[in-house]
Amino acid sequence: MGRSSKWRNAIGRHPIWQCAFTVLVLLAAFPAMADCGDCAAIARRFAAKEDFSGVVLVGHGENIDYAGAFGLADAGTRRTLTTDTPFEAGSISKWIAAMVVMRLVQQGQLALDEPISTYLPDYRRDNGSKLTLRNLMTHASGVPNDVDQAIKRDPATRGLSLDNAEAIRRYASGDLRFEPGSEWDYSHSNWLLAKAIVERVTGRDYASLVDGYLIRPLALRHSGTYSGSSSTVPGMARGYQQLTPQARPLDKPMPNFMALAGGFYTSANDLFILMNGLFEGRLLSPESTRTLMAVERADQSYALGGRTKTLEFAGRSHLVAWEYGSNGAFRVLAWRTLDDGHTVIVMNNTSVDHMKIGDLGTALMEASYR
Repeated sequence: MGRSSKWRNAIGRHPIWQCAFTVLVLLAAFPAMADCGDCAAIARRFAAKEDFSGVVLVGHGENIDYAGAFGLADAGTRRTLTTDTPFEAGSISKWIAAMVVMRLVQQGQLALDEPISTYLPDYRRDNGSKLTLRNLMTHASGVPNDVDQAIKRDPATRGLSLDNAEAIRRYASGDLRFEPGSEWDYSHSNWLLAKAIVERVTGRDYASLVDGYLIRPLALRHSGTYSGSSSTVPGMARGYQQLTPQARPLDKPMPNFMALAGGFYTSANDLFILMNGLFEGRLLSPESTRTLMAVERADQSYALGGRTKTLEFAGRSHLVAWEYGSNGAFRVLAWRTLDDGHTVIVMNNTSVDHMKIGDLGTALMEASYR
């Protein structure tokens, strides 16, 4: 071994250089910080006025321009929120599920327009021969929303653990309400069928697919799937009807069979990294991403599992990946302009009205252009 090689190895083993290397690796894993003073002022005013408990993040491209956390993750322990605190993502879970489906389509394991009886031969043939994954993922299937009706009749349904076959038999086997593709009806039962399809085709459970296709490739640290009460997730924000003058907890468990409809959790930092990863081509091919974001139901701005909307910011129109999710006390908004990568994320765990969350998102996005 030459003298220079020995020197390099000695440096590599020295504790100071090992620490410096570790710091560099950690810094590389996080987005760069910029500055948006107006964003900070807007967020603080909103937090004071609305007694807001939540997290706000604003960025563009890979840069975070502002990130702030307000209030409590757990009133019982007085644990405060941070930008790494996981929140239930609500219906953003459907967009996550659509990414997994598109990965399987990209790999040739699934086709969006194949009758689902191809993948679920035991499903009732009259429906299965008409329905496609595209119908299910755009809420244009006609499959009645029997799972939501069952939960309304008996909230204990949220505590059930059912395999795919039994969940489908109970909640996704009714007569179609309309001819597939002819109308739009937001039905969570669609995603019970989608779960059965992806798990049957891959031979893997959905949680492992999310981990393999999204979590590990992007090194997300506070994201994943859950069932039952989200309070079992380490570090999770607890949900509250209100925090003042007295904390009133609100917990709505997620059944295992509804994982694709609402069983994803994430932090503000992770969601920002995930959106960057998607739109920078680290998760899907450009063609698959275009398919994911292409509007299928124009009257709803609905694409595959999420929405693509035209919104006005900074005096001009922007095409926006528009994602919103709620469950119980949780509210999560995530917007990203598709032309120039401006991103706003708002997370709340105290049942703040969704219109107020939208107004905050709009104000923050406007400020991000100043």
